[in-house]
Amino acid sequence: MSEVDTTHTDRRTGAMFAALRVRNYRLFASGQVVSLVGTWMQRVAQDWLVLELSGGSPVALGVAAALQFGPTLLLSLWGGAIADRYDKRRLLMGLQVGMGACALVLGVLDVGGLVTLTQVYVLCVLLGCISALDGPVRQSFAGEMVGSGALANAVALNSMTFNTARVVGPAIAGLLVAAVGTGWVFLLNAVTFVAVLTGLALMRPAEMFVYARAPRERGAVLSGLREVRRHPDVVLLLVIVFFVSTLGINFFVTLAIVARNVFGRGAESYGLLTSALAVGCLLGAFHAARRVGRPRLRTVLLAAAVFGVCEAAAGLMPSYLGVALLLIPTGAAQLLFTSAANAAIQLGVDESVRGRVMGLWMLVLLGGTPVGGPALGWLAEEFGGRAPLVLGGVASVLAAVIAGLWVVWRRTRTTAAAVPV
Repeated sequence: MSEVDTTHTDRRTGAMFAALRVRNYRLFASGQVVSLVGTWMQRVAQDWLVLELSGGSPVALGVAAALQFGPTLLLSLWGGAIADRYDKRRLLMGLQVGMGACALVLGVLDVGGLVTLTQVYVLCVLLGCISALDGPVRQSFAGEMVGSGALANAVALNSMTFNTARVVGPAIAGLLVAAVGTGWVFLLNAVTFVAVLTGLALMRPAEMFVYARAPRERGAVLSGLREVRRHPDVVLLLVIVFFVSTLGINFFVTLAIVARNVFGRGAESYGLLTSALAVGCLLGAFHAARRVGRPRLRTVLLAAAVFGVCEAAAGLMPSYLGVALLLIPTGAAQLLFTSAANAAIQLGVDESVRGRVMGLWMLVLLGGTPVGGPALGWLAEEFGGRAPLVLGGVASVLAAVIAGLWVVWRRTRTTAAAVPV
């Protein structure tokens, strides 16, 4: 390798880990990876518990997903306004305690043999309310830890942390569910919140890149929406994220159905499918972390199209192994899509409204789950467990193509208007 190539590689490697040079971010990421392993363990165990309590009903699984993500529709924009107004680090500490308490209660009920499907549904709603507030706070907190210069890298590394946990968590959960049952998985998840709370407590507030706090005012949410409307590319990104997430990315809620109902396998196999998807996401995160600057719109659209093709192909695979292998490129494309869209949106608006814009991001990313979750569950029940993957993939490709055609039409019209007659 030449000296020029070596220097280029060193620069790319340095760019990949730029955010990790910041002490506060290192503390945050290390605490998050432990806590997120527990979160993914709980997600797998909760899906399996719902299937056991409901006699294997795909609709019940979709209802649980809708109840957990439904509060995002009502609370994420408000959570974004809170994030712009108050200390994000302190907000996150309180929210993590709340999520840990939900896991503790569910674990105690399950281990004690007292758990019912109704109780699981209630705790899904409570956890969903807390998560709806946590999302925009946590997303916008990245900029305060590392500043705008390393924000795109921090977003990619957050995804890398998330998906590292997504690889490890489901695999561990599958083994633990088979060995000791779902209840102990919930209790272990409650303990993992200590790691993220410790990381947040050890941060140095003086080293934060704190932007001016938004004043307490009426219409704070509307002012954030007006800021978004000023940027057509940001609006387009949010629209395509909504459709791809609702119809495409939500397929993960039916992976338990694929493992159990399509291939007749147990919790371990469900955990491995989720881990295969996460391996792909992790690979995608490594690629995303190498990019510097604001991602381009065409990168987001191309990633959405590739994701759709891979997802549909996975749904058509005749064997369990074929599905698992195709979930790897599906996860990689999914991560590239969401990571690029997230960074482009955050860097496309003013820092003073970033919390509110991230509230809108959480709304479009997860807000469709209350509709998409039950709908995909119904599709799986009526047309088989493969249907959600095939339909979601086709819908994602169509969304990317339509968005691309709209961009070409808009730019052509703008060019034509600029040419004198």
